[in-house]
Amino acid sequence: MTLALDKQELSDYLHEIFPPIRGDFAVERLEDMYVEMRLMVSDRHLRPGGTVSGPSMFALADVSVYAIILAMVGKKALAVTTNCSFDFMNKPAAGKDLIAKCTLLKLGRVLAVGDVLIYSEGEDSPVARSSMTYSIPQKPA
Repeated sequence: MTLALDKQELSDYLHEIFPPIRGDFAVERLEDMYVEMRLMVSDRHLRPGGTVSGPSMFALADVSVYAIILAMVGKKALAVTTNCSFDFMNKPAAGKDLIAKCTLLKLGRVLAVGDVLIYSEGEDSPVARSSMTYSIPQKPA
């Protein structure tokens, strides 16, 4: 398989269809079946105690899988999350952005499965891991 969108096209399209993510998420690296996304951590992403909240990490994983699906299939904003497994493994480093490394394991006609490892920028151990399944609705004939 080959990419339907390049890095800039993917970034532009994500901002077009989801304007609220501008300033929160950025495409760092894009290859066939693989994307790295950055969560630009700010105060609104923190929970009491100063660590990145679980919902913010979930959003990063979710956006990452969605982004790689779009990069592979093109400008078809129909994919929806149908299943998610999430493991919180380590406390994110204070004051650092989070980087999601997402591999699309399967891209079928109707389902896509992605695996995401989330790291604090510059750290070797992941802070979270997620497996997500997306449904890719087909347009009626």
